[in-house]
Order: sequence, then C-alpha cells, then structure tokens
Amino acid sequence: MQSPTSPAKHTLFITGGAGYIGAMLIDIFSRREDVERIIAIDKEPLPEWIKDAPKLTYIVANTADDSWQAEVAEFKPDIVIHTAWQIREMYGKKPLQWKWNVEGSDKVFDFSFSNASVKKLIDFSTVASYGAYPSNTIEHRFTEAEGFRKTDYLYAEEKRICEEHLKEKYEAAKKAAQSDSKHVQQVPQVAIIRPAAITGPRGRYMRIRFGLQAALSGQLKESFIHRIISAMVSFVPVTPKWCRQFIHEDDIADIVAGLAFSPLKSDYEAFNACPPGPVVLGRDMSAAVGKCMFTVLPWMVRIVFFFAWNLTRGRVPTSKGGWKSYSYPIVVDGSKLTRMYGYQYKWQPKEAFVKKEGRYAKYIK
Repeated sequence: MQSPTSPAKHTLFITGGAGYIGAMLIDIFSRREDVERIIAIDKEPLPEWIKDAPKLTYIVANTADDSWQAEVAEFKPDIVIHTAWQIREMYGKKPLQWKWNVEGSDKVFDFSFSNASVKKLIDFSTVASYGAYPSNTIEHRFTEAEGFRKTDYLYAEEKRICEEHLKEKYEAAKKAAQSDSKHVQQVPQVAIIRPAAITGPRGRYMRIRFGLQAALSGQLKESFIHRIISAMVSFVPVTPKWCRQFIHEDDIADIVAGLAFSPLKSDYEAFNACPPGPVVLGRDMSAAVGKCMFTVLPWMVRIVFFFAWNLTRGRVPTSKGGWKSYSYPIVVDGSKLTRMYGYQYKWQPKEAFVKKEGRYAKYIK
C-alpha cells in the first residue's frame, strides 16, 4: 500500500501508441517509478520494439470509434497525452481522414473532460498551422500569441481546427463547472505542444519514412518510386526562402515529461517546441546530406508536387498546399517553455538534425 508520504503514481492514457512520438513516450515513461500504468491506443498493432514495455495495456482501436472509452475509463487515467494523427494525407479519402483526425481528437477531448480522474490533457499540435505564406520571412519568429491562419494544407488545417475544438470544449467544461454548485469535478489542465520538425537517431535510423529528411539523405530504397525520388534529389533543390527548424526527439520527450509530471503554472497554455539558434538553411541541409544545392522557384515546386501527388496517387506525400511549406518559411520562437518552466533545449536546430546523439543513439548501425 502506498504510504501517505510517498509520491502519487500516475496512470497515463497515450493515444497514437504505435506512432513515432507515442511509442517513444511509452518506452521512456514505462520505466518511471512514478508511473503505475500506461494505457495506449492505436489503430495499428503494438510495435515489436516496445512489446516488453512494463506496465503497458495496449488497445488496438481507432480514436474515432466508440469501442475504447469504457475500457480506458476503468483504469482511471489522470494524464491524457494525445499524439494520434494521420499526418500523411490519404489520396482521395479526405472524409475518412477528417473522421480519424478531427472526430478522433474530439472524442479524446470529450473523454478527458467527462472523466473525473483526468487532471491533465497534453495535446500535440504543429507549427505548420501558423501558415506558409509568401509574406513570411526567415527573420520573423512566430509566437504563440499570433495565432493560427487558414491554409489549404490539410495537415495544418486539421490541426488548426482541432485546436479550436479543444478550446471550445475546455471553455464549455469550465463554464459547466462554474455554474453547477454541486459540480465537484475539476476541469483538466490543458497543455498544447506545437513542435517544429522532430528528428533524432530514432527518427532518422530506426523509423525511416517517406519525408524530407529521408529523401534528401538517400534513405528511401524500399520501392522503385523511392529510388526514382532519391535519384531526382541527387542535388538539393532549394527555394529562395527555404529553411527548417528541427527539434531533437529527446527534447520532445523531456518537454512532455515536464508538463505531465510537474505542476503546471497555467490551466490552459500552448507552447511552440523549438530550440533557439539559427534556422537550417538550404546550404546547411546540403552540407548535412553531402550534396550540392541548386535554386528553384516556388512555381516549379508547385508543379512537381502536383504531378508527383497525382501520378503516384499519394504514395509520394506532396499533397495540395504542401509545396508552400517547401517554398515559404515558418520560423517560430520556442522560448516560452524556457521562460515559464526554465526548460533548456539540449540541441539547437542544426545539431538536432546532424548529431548522432541521444537516448536512441545505440540503435544506429
């Protein structure tokens, strides 16, 4: 039996347990002494590399369904971490993707605000929802106070809408609690994490997916299309405003841990998760992957993205609006975490991309 002076142990509910972030959090948090149990959910099976994670109960289900709520509620989770997301747009399946992402998120939010055991909700969003516009500059760093803008990039737009829904549901729960004198449930605190591009040894070597980093570094070798794309980027194509910000996967895990297991200073707050320091420019990326760069214009990128998307029926992830993120910068200020919680990022943007260091460096062959 837990003694009166011993610290409380937490029960976590993590969505997207088979994904990049969700699986990493399961791996790390399952070894914490202050974690009693982790309930994880994903529409995909439990990844082999975390099958022996202690304290784990894994549910194969889609958050957009109604098959998981009662089972999860029985465990009385006090911390909900929502990472589940279909990031790559599915060709010709926007309604299904909306159901998985937006309706699925709504159900996670509803679960969090309707179960008295839940004290914190940590939601993963994205910096992409600030919007890649031609007027953006490399010098301007978006802060959380500036808000999101509408775009035609589905990933960014769905995340923007989900943040709107979360705010509405939080305000409704808060209003209900204030108006009901017999209402004893505390409205969960909410922390939103808006990460820059996440990278690190696990992202680059353990979990290679079709993306910018994999394509430019020549890691795409699984299919004929992958090999064609790798040949096309034997040089690094760079638009005049091209840049990236990267955050190391260890920084992400540590930020989540700090928000989840330590007291929060605000009941509802959003945080850009991005280290300070220079952005990664085209010449930096070229040097990092050992290739020469050449300059292209946004209209060229738009044409290539259009044909790659439609000719491969989405197997090359260059969906509508995606070309803008390759053409116009979204540079953010991630210092709010440092100001409010004293968090010190371990790697600057370029270091996060090039260094083979961190918790998962042991898996590099």
